Amino acid sequence: QVQLVESGGGLVQAGGSLRLSCAASGRTFSAYSMAWFRQAPGKEREFAAAVEWSDSNTYYADSVKGRFTISRDKAKNTVYLQMNSLKPEDTAVYYCAATGSRHSSGGFYQMNHVYDYWGQGTQVTVSS
Repeated sequence: QVQLVESGGGLVQAGGSLRLSCAASGRTFSAYSMAWFRQAPGKEREFAAAVEWSDSNTYYADSVKGRFTISRDKAKNTVYLQMNSLKPEDTAVYYCAATGSRHSSGGFYQMNHVYDYWGQGTQVTVSS
């Protein structure tokens, strides 16, 4: 069992930065691949970024590539999402997710149904 708690959301002006954190419980954190998804009002939840359990690969949605960076500190059982050059269209509730499944295809980690555990979400609002 893994419990995920997100923090770090808030209100920021366009062009600004935020760093989201996701603290995970459980001794097997290092065995999980982690991801960030987001859901804007009236829209479906969408993939933003993921890091494989081995930290060997990271994946990003085209909409955030070059602006967002996902990273993990295994000693702290925490995964981060550094968000730079924020745009109003980045406004959403951001969710942290964990999966114990593994796959050789990067596309696997972009599908929300493969994730076993989800956090409660943190609101990010970007004003224009």
